[in-house]
Amino acid sequence: MLKKKSSVAKQQRRKLSPEFKAKVALAALRDDKTLAQLCAEFQVHSTQISDWKRQFIEHAVEGFARRRGAERLPAIDVIPLHAKIGELTLENDFLERALTKAGLLSARG
Repeated sequence: MLKKKSSVAKQQRRKLSPEFKAKVALAALRDDKTLAQLCAEFQVHSTQISDWKRQFIEHAVEGFARRRGAERLPAIDVIPLHAKIGELTLENDFLERALTKAGLLSARG
C-alpha cells in the first residue's frame, strides 16, 4: 500500500533570541496590555509568554548576585606593594653591581 503524502508542509520552529524573550517578559510585567494583545503583537502563544514572565522573575536575582560578587573582591592596598617593588629593585641593583665587580656577571648588553 502507498502512503498518502501530507499536503500540509511542516512548519519550522522559530529560534527566538534571549533579548526577544526578555522584551516579551518585560512587556508582560508592565501589565499595560492584555495577554491576548501581547500574543498578537509578538506572535507568541500565551503559555509561552507566561513561562517567560515566570522565568524572568525567578532569575532576576541572579543578575544582581553577579554584580554583588564582583564588589566583594577585597580592596588592594598598593602602597606596601610599591614599597616591596622598590626594596627588590634596590637588592637587584646591589647584587648586579657586586657580581659584576667580582667578575661573576657580565656587563649588560
